[in-house]
Amino acid sequence: MSDTAYLDDLNDAQREAVTHGVRVDGRFDSDPLLVIAGAGSGKTQALSHRAAHLILSGVDPRRILLLTFSRRAADEMTRRAHAVVEAAFAARGRKGAGLKLPWAGTFHAIGARLLREEAGALGLDEQFSILDRGDAADLLDVCRQRLDLGAGKTRFPRKDTCLGIYSQVVNRQATLADVLATRYPWCVDHHDGLKALFAAYTERKLAQATLDYDDLLLYWAMMMGHDGLAESVAARFDHVLVDEYQDTNILQAAILKRLCPDGRGLCVVGDDAQAIYGFRAAEVANILGFANDYPGCMTVRLERNYRSTGAILDASNALIGEASAGYHKTLYSHRGAGMKPRHVTVRDSVDEARYVVDRVLEWRETGVALTQQAVLFRNSHHANDVEVELIRRDIPFRKYGGLKFLEAAHVKDLLALLRLAENPRDEIAAYRVFQLVPGVGPGTARQAFEHVQSHNDSLAALAGFRLPRGDRGVWQALAGQLADAVHADWPGGVEPLAAWYKRTLDERFEPPTTARAGDIDDLVRMAGQHADRATFLTDLTLDPPSATGDHNDDAHLDEDYLVLSTVHSAKGREFDSVYLLHVADGTFPNEYSTSSDAALDEERRLMYVAFTRAKNTLEIVSPLRYYVTEQHRHGDRHVYGATSRFLTPRVMRYFEAVTDGGVEARAASTPHSPSPPQIDIAAGARALWQ
Repeated sequence: MSDTAYLDDLNDAQREAVTHGVRVDGRFDSDPLLVIAGAGSGKTQALSHRAAHLILSGVDPRRILLLTFSRRAADEMTRRAHAVVEAAFAARGRKGAGLKLPWAGTFHAIGARLLREEAGALGLDEQFSILDRGDAADLLDVCRQRLDLGAGKTRFPRKDTCLGIYSQVVNRQATLADVLATRYPWCVDHHDGLKALFAAYTERKLAQATLDYDDLLLYWAMMMGHDGLAESVAARFDHVLVDEYQDTNILQAAILKRLCPDGRGLCVVGDDAQAIYGFRAAEVANILGFANDYPGCMTVRLERNYRSTGAILDASNALIGEASAGYHKTLYSHRGAGMKPRHVTVRDSVDEARYVVDRVLEWRETGVALTQQAVLFRNSHHANDVEVELIRRDIPFRKYGGLKFLEAAHVKDLLALLRLAENPRDEIAAYRVFQLVPGVGPGTARQAFEHVQSHNDSLAALAGFRLPRGDRGVWQALAGQLADAVHADWPGGVEPLAAWYKRTLDERFEPPTTARAGDIDDLVRMAGQHADRATFLTDLTLDPPSATGDHNDDAHLDEDYLVLSTVHSAKGREFDSVYLLHVADGTFPNEYSTSSDAALDEERRLMYVAFTRAKNTLEIVSPLRYYVTEQHRHGDRHVYGATSRFLTPRVMRYFEAVTDGGVEARAASTPHSPSPPQIDIAAGARALWQ
């Protein structure tokens, strides 16, 4: 086996991306590299092999920063890179000694790690807590109520809307006025109230030593705005590898620019055609403008698709080819032409559900497992009739995009106990924990929190709090467990807290179930896999498990089940057969996305992502009429669907037209063509709202 045998499995374009760079004066150097990786083109293999190639070329693994958008992606790339390095070392007669990439992780996780390390220079408490989205919204609501912002004559936005506005301002680095005008026009009149709310929210987080998700990027970017700290952080890394670059926002792009000012050692991989997270403030201009931001960059296109048949790729290429902007690429396959995709017209959403379930069962009888088939949709409610039909026929299914692990009440309860033990200034955690005691409400919880504050934030003071109402025995037990947990060796303090909490489950939740207790046991087990409480809480908050017993009770599921998923949740996955629901103008593209070319292009990219999930079979379904939740109160609650403007003649020539049942095909409406050192972090955060 040769020293470069690990390159043999790569195609020419992948090999070019992996080996980009040269050795200069004993070190491996490279110009900025942009890899445009089409759907199913093996980008994970390319990026993991590049990390391995750098190590095998003499780069210290500790000096490689790998940034991803999920811990699973980071773990998978690290695993693959390790395997390549170990095999190459074995061929050289050497041992890899368990090589690791210690700086592989998500943007948010790496940001949290750097902020803790530099906390002293930033004026932050290194024991800061991280709020998940639910807790951040709750804290905003506390501020909203104390400012009495809901007392006006017009409705003030609720907490989740407020958090969405705040997040857009921070991640887009836009003014509040601009965000309201372009994305929340109905909230424009509340500009001053929102500004006051966000200022109060910022002060409260600073006082409690808590950061939300957006702060992790905001504070990291602020830190990189300080020349001395930026140089110190950048000096740690010789190479920076970034996955899914099309999903980065303005803050993340700014961080990368300070890490690699001239682009030396920077490699980004992504696909502008799969940029579908604009609603999360992702900025597709980052990848489209990369060559301008980093002059002299090399661009490599990965166009060989390893997933889909040629017929599916022909339809996908035609669809994305009509976008108003983007890198030109033509995906191709060596798998053969395969079956032509189908465009199926049905009478209504009930017939749509029946047709799709019939087709799913037909393919199952040919040997295609349910788990290899997926029903995709633009919005979750589009699958309502399919769910009803599946239940009626007793077909097991799993729907993605629902309740997440950290959203389950019992999981949030135990994590609040641990967060309070870690940071007694965490107000939201304290209110949740104190109200676990029977008879304790918000008022008593607030008094108890103020009591702890008045005793130098010591949880030991809880034992001396005179409980005005509630179960005093349970309160004393809780106080003792929290006091012990503060000083217990990790993870020794977790199990007693979990045992105390499990005794409350049957009273708190109806009906009783063993699934919740199982989740608590899983958390205890997971805690033992982390070095300390802060690391455990950070990892679990930033990248939680995707399922919980609250909504995934597998006891009644067969081993095989059909996958139902929003297109957004299906990104990165693949299935033998894909059925795309409700393809009509107003639903796909969404009616709220037709006001600008940019919004329409993102909708087209979303449909492209749906197409390219399919390996062998693709069917898109268009009901002639379908139910809507918002329609004129005196009229029909169904609307008649117009042909999606994305299904142009150029695209439709790659589809077989099918009319289901006795539906009389009507003339389709004419498709529309879219128009072509020290830094004061606190001061920086406050300045946003001044």
